[in-house]
Amino acid sequence: MALSLHTLPVELIYRILDHLDELTIICSCHLVCTRLDAIIDTYHRYQTLTTLDLTSNKIGLEGTIYLAHALQQNKTLTILNLKHNKIYDDAIKYLADALQKNNTLTILNLDSNGIANQGAQYLGNALRMNKTLTTLNLDFNQIGYEGIQHLANALQQNKTLTTLGLENNQTGDRGAQYLADALQINKTLTEINLRLNRIRAQGAQYLGDALQQNETLTALNLGCNEICAQGAQYLSNTLQINKTLTKLNLEINEIGDEGVHYLTNALKQNETLTTINFTHNKITSQGAEYLANALERNKTLTTLILKHNEIGDQGVEHLACSLRINKTLTTLNLDFNQIAHQGVQHLVNTLQQNKTLTTLNLENNQIGDQGVQYLAAALQINKTMTKLNLENNRIGAQGAQYLGDALRQNETLITLDLSFNRVSSQGAQYLARSLEQNKALTMLNLSYNHVDSTIQQLLVTEILQNNVHLKVLFES
Repeated sequence: MALSLHTLPVELIYRILDHLDELTIICSCHLVCTRLDAIIDTYHRYQTLTTLDLTSNKIGLEGTIYLAHALQQNKTLTILNLKHNKIYDDAIKYLADALQKNNTLTILNLDSNGIANQGAQYLGNALRMNKTLTTLNLDFNQIGYEGIQHLANALQQNKTLTTLGLENNQTGDRGAQYLADALQINKTLTEINLRLNRIRAQGAQYLGDALQQNETLTALNLGCNEICAQGAQYLSNTLQINKTLTKLNLEINEIGDEGVHYLTNALKQNETLTTINFTHNKITSQGAEYLANALERNKTLTTLILKHNEIGDQGVEHLACSLRINKTLTTLNLDFNQIAHQGVQHLVNTLQQNKTLTTLNLENNQIGDQGVQYLAAALQINKTMTKLNLENNRIGAQGAQYLGDALRQNETLITLDLSFNRVSSQGAQYLARSLEQNKALTMLNLSYNHVDSTIQQLLVTEILQNNVHLKVLFES
């Protein structure tokens, strides 16, 4: 007797489906016949399928067409990741048409797909109709200001999208103007990523003016653009008025000390910003002094990122003085800032008094054993620090011994990164002995420290006998 989908028992079809992947079930099995559709709708894997990750699957045009048809019928999928799939503008049209009918998808990732202006227009049309999508990631595509205009026009009508990723496109100042116009009207977008978009001071001015009126955006990423000091001045004017922005990323924008000066004037008044990223902005000790003055008055900033600048020991001194007064900063990142043991010495008195700082990143500096000695003295008194990063700081066995002595008394530090130093087998043994008493530390990174493999195994065994929760890393 010949068997067909019209006569096969349901349980047998279930068993067949058990051997198929999610993409095949959604795209190839659906719409074959009415009976199979009904059976798939009752199949447990299909009913519970809410997330589909198809990263780097070379889906292309044909696969996107199948997927688009499936999305028009599917009522379970909420997260769809299509990153790096060669879904160009011609394929985006089918996906966008499906989004106008789909009522369940909330997160769509189209990162790295070669989408250009025409594809952005199709997606803009979809955003006007769609009422469920909350996150759209278009990072690393080829959307120019014309495509941005289509998306921006749609944002003036859309009432559900909260997160838009546009990193590494070709927005430019003109595209920034279109987005600014949208932000003056849109009431739902809370986060926008414009990193690597050739935005200069003029674009920063457009966005800044919009944010003086916008009351919903909480996170703005302008990293790796070219806003310079003038753009920072425009944003400073905004921060004195805006009441909703909490995170601002300005990494790699050449704002310099002058730009920092403008922004710190705003930080003295702003009462909402909690995180600001100044990575790689040619900030010197002068800029650090401006920041220190602002920190003495600011009452909301919790995270300050100053990686890859030139603040040096003098800049650390300015910041350390302000942290004796500041009661809100919890995270300070000073990675790659030409800090030596003198700079750390300025921090010691602060760390002994400060009761809010929990995370300190000093990696890629030159504090050496002497600087570690100062830090260790502070750690014996400090009751709030939980994470300390000392990666690549020329720390030897002597420095490890200082830290070991501190860990015998410290009861709050949970993460200590000593990777890429010169701790050696001897220094590792000093630390191991101190950890016989310490029960707080849960992560110790000793990677790339010239610790003998035999010693590594012995230390891990000894340490785990005393603290089963501690993880020790020994990459080499």
